[in-house]
Amino acid sequence: MKLPVTLSLDPDSGTIQFIDQTRLPGNLEIVECTTVKRLAAAIRNLEIRGAPALGVAGGFGIALAAFRIRKTDRAGFLDALKKDGDLLIGTRPTAINLSWGVRKVLQAVEQEDSIPSMRDAAVQEALAIAREDEACCRAIGDHGAALLPNHGTVLTHCNAGALACSTYGTALGVIRSAVAQGKDIRVIACETRPLLQGARLTAWELVQDGIDTTVITDSMAAGMMQSGRIDCAVVGADRITHDAVFNKIGTYMHAVCAKHHGVPFYVAAPLSTFDAERSADDIVIEERAREEVATCGSRMTVPEGAKVYNPSFDATPMELITAVITERGLVTPPVDMKAFISRHTIR
Repeated sequence: MKLPVTLSLDPDSGTIQFIDQTRLPGNLEIVECTTVKRLAAAIRNLEIRGAPALGVAGGFGIALAAFRIRKTDRAGFLDALKKDGDLLIGTRPTAINLSWGVRKVLQAVEQEDSIPSMRDAAVQEALAIAREDEACCRAIGDHGAALLPNHGTVLTHCNAGALACSTYGTALGVIRSAVAQGKDIRVIACETRPLLQGARLTAWELVQDGIDTTVITDSMAAGMMQSGRIDCAVVGADRITHDAVFNKIGTYMHAVCAKHHGVPFYVAAPLSTFDAERSADDIVIEERAREEVATCGSRMTVPEGAKVYNPSFDATPMELITAVITERGLVTPPVDMKAFISRHTIR
């Protein structure tokens, strides 16, 4: 299978093309995005999602803004560009890659003197982020593949595949690289309530690859670990502080169960996901709309009057993590995570 390209940037027009992930697995729909406002809506609505993909989207968004802003003075142009960057960053506060991508392109733009050169710098830096993302994912895959058994079953949660990056994936990149090396890998994909990214997206990707995939409800994972049917777990991350991994809600539950049953629990994430400045208690976890839990399609599943709590992420303490797989190799707790993050985080 040719891996999906989650989003791309036309360097001549500044327009962005992206896969609308809310339409999968039923329809593979490509959207052409011509405004920052539309891109912000796509990020907020999870048409574009996944930490590395959000980093690319942030960079692409600044390039898109650079094409659309009509200010003729450098200061006004830069100010308008930063306002568009703030709009994008505000859509998903927990995912650090989004702000990283925005700021990385803004830093490149600020080095230039003329508006034409600022536009060109935005495009070139944004495209470089996308190229680096794929190379980074493939390196993560190569480092992580060695951790998987020659014959075994891997649990994953949410979607950390090609759809969560520019292509290839982090957690699924590890699985893809292991399969490419000839390992016999079966995947258990947790459905990932309430928006079913595991069932809709991870299973869709792996089926396209011809990788043996079984979807389970999130609550089935502990029982499968208890019966010895899971050899290891590999998940992605939206932010990593020195003391915790922030990933899709439910990750902490799986990590606790894995620790109890002696199942290795790996996190696959690029260094751009590491946060050198904050601890777990500092992070604001995004809460999403009631209807994501209270409805299934057009059917009401929670009665009116019942409250709904819908955090998008949870924090898994570092002591539950067997290793973090990065593009530069493995980080194995307990280490001085604060020192590692300060030394290696790319900002």
